[in-house]
Amino acid sequence: MEKITSHHSGMHCASCTTTITETSKQQVNIETLSARRRLILSWLFTLPIMLWMLLNMLFNTTWPTHFSYKLGMIILAIPVILIAGYPTLKSALRSVLHLSANMDVLIALGALIAYLTSIASLFTPMANYAGIAAMIMAFNLTGKYIEEKAQGRTSQALEKLLALGAKTARILVDHQEKEVELNQVKIGDIMLIRPGEKIPTDGVIVQGKSSIDESLATGESMPITKTIDDKVIGATINQQGLLQVKATKIGQGTFLSQVIKMVEECQSTKVPIQAFADKVTNYFVPAVLIIAALTLLGWLLFPKPLHQMLVYAETWMPWVNPQLSYISLAIVATVAVLVIACPCALGLATPTALMVGTGIGAENGILIRSGSAIQTIKEIHTVVFDKTGTLTTGKLEVTDVINVANHETTEILRLAASTEIGSEHPLGKAIVRAAQNKNITLTPPQQFTAIISKGVKASIDNKEILIGNKKLDPQLNTNVMQQIQRLEDEAKTVILVIAEKQTIGVIGLADTVKKEAKETIAQLSNMGIQTVMLTGDNEQTAQAIAKQAGINKVLAELLPAQKVTAIQKLQKNEGLIAMVGDGINDAPALTQADVGIAIGTGTDIAIEASDITLVRGDLLAVVTAIQLSRAIFRTIKQNLYWAYGYNVLAIPIACLGLLHPLIAEIAMAISSISVITNANLLRRHPFHK
Repeated sequence: MEKITSHHSGMHCASCTTTITETSKQQVNIETLSARRRLILSWLFTLPIMLWMLLNMLFNTTWPTHFSYKLGMIILAIPVILIAGYPTLKSALRSVLHLSANMDVLIALGALIAYLTSIASLFTPMANYAGIAAMIMAFNLTGKYIEEKAQGRTSQALEKLLALGAKTARILVDHQEKEVELNQVKIGDIMLIRPGEKIPTDGVIVQGKSSIDESLATGESMPITKTIDDKVIGATINQQGLLQVKATKIGQGTFLSQVIKMVEECQSTKVPIQAFADKVTNYFVPAVLIIAALTLLGWLLFPKPLHQMLVYAETWMPWVNPQLSYISLAIVATVAVLVIACPCALGLATPTALMVGTGIGAENGILIRSGSAIQTIKEIHTVVFDKTGTLTTGKLEVTDVINVANHETTEILRLAASTEIGSEHPLGKAIVRAAQNKNITLTPPQQFTAIISKGVKASIDNKEILIGNKKLDPQLNTNVMQQIQRLEDEAKTVILVIAEKQTIGVIGLADTVKKEAKETIAQLSNMGIQTVMLTGDNEQTAQAIAKQAGINKVLAELLPAQKVTAIQKLQKNEGLIAMVGDGINDAPALTQADVGIAIGTGTDIAIEASDITLVRGDLLAVVTAIQLSRAIFRTIKQNLYWAYGYNVLAIPIACLGLLHPLIAEIAMAISSISVITNANLLRRHPFHK
């Protein structure tokens, strides 16, 4: 067979999509790596500072000398403030130029002022705040790295989607079969697809008939029979016959490329968890600046009464130094306000709760991949469930074996399973598996024959056995028809078992609802959360499954793009939406939803496209995830209140000039311990088990 290896530009988007994906992935990796390097650099110098300060605090000595202690602090703080903290300083400057205030402004202002006064302390009696400046920046960079890592979801989902496609195609050129690279395929080319092969690109069958596994598109486990003039989707799998398919879409127009595009678009629309803190900071930062300005102005306008207070306080506050000039005292008080307004707890408030919370989630089989999900899922109004593999087990099982002609059900199952030995069809496999689970001894079939569009035929114990659909017996009696109708009303696939030209049994198969599905829906309802089911399956089957699970609203027969549209409509009409799914076809909807929750037993692509993964596939973990989310965010708010609370208590002391660096250090230590302790109290929360 001749293999064409030359390339022509503009024939397929695989290479350009790969380039875009790789560029996006590299950018995310660079940002995460950069945050990690800044974190390491900051603590490399801050840890010695903290140890040095600890010696000073415990033994009241500035080893080896007072001057070298001050100078050492200043030198060690330089890499932390100016190198590791450069992006924070840059962000703060940009925010100020745009007349807005964020956490970076507070961090930068506190750290810079503290550092500048430490330089002044070399020549004046002012306190040395260099160590505090470095600690402020280091704790802030720790929080930023944790947030970056949580939000830095790479393009692995897109890489896996690209990997699903065929790499080559066999096309007919002058009646000769040639193997070409996928980017050589042009619209109108006739592709040859053998059983078991992937269909290279979207097209229409021009010759042949087969069963196509379209689970990639629909999420449904049942293959779909396709024949001439039927459309097929690229990357789906031809299971049986030899097909000739005319390519109708290539490049960006293919189904797979559209899925990739949707995932890319949805991944770029997430809300950062730090939005809450930034919102508070928008008010807090200007307030601190105003207080600092008023402090400076107050000391300059009313120095005598304030100085007199220092003289009085000196008797019980030995660190107070009334001997300083009025201007020095004004500067010390102003700087103290700015420094104490930015305790280390602010840098720990969010990431510690995230770390502890995500650890608890992991212990409960819940992997939280996106920090933004914690902020969002607590306010979720509606949870949308995929059907196959999410609400259901995703695997066909024999649910009913019905005797309609005085035969034992065990014998009916034995004959059916013996006929299906070696079958690659999901229905046949399910029947064989059911017999094996009951330890039924099977007989190898003789004279096995496939009956097109109806079923199969074989000789078992010298009896002619037919297994298949209703078309095998057009003369079914009323009793059998009633049994069939009952099973179909329950959304079950019906298989007839015919022995010696007489229907002796009816077998019902279904993708069964998970045992915990109903309880999960009930729990969500008790929490005031609505539930919806989306599926690519038909309306009748969808309604039957939804009824068993306790879901009232069903949207059926949806392709991936239609699922995204459905999610968008729900977001517009209902509010915040969480989507729970497991299949490749769910990836766009998972990313479009405000929170995407993937079943861990599903595909890697769905998992990579989600914010939260339920490792064990237990639907009750959806309830736990929401409970955990609410607890985490509540803790984050409490931590921020703790951090800001110390400011409220300490700022008035700083305004009066009564604050010593030792007090600032103790306040930061206590506030940080409080934040960490409060975060760890999450472990005592009675999450649903």
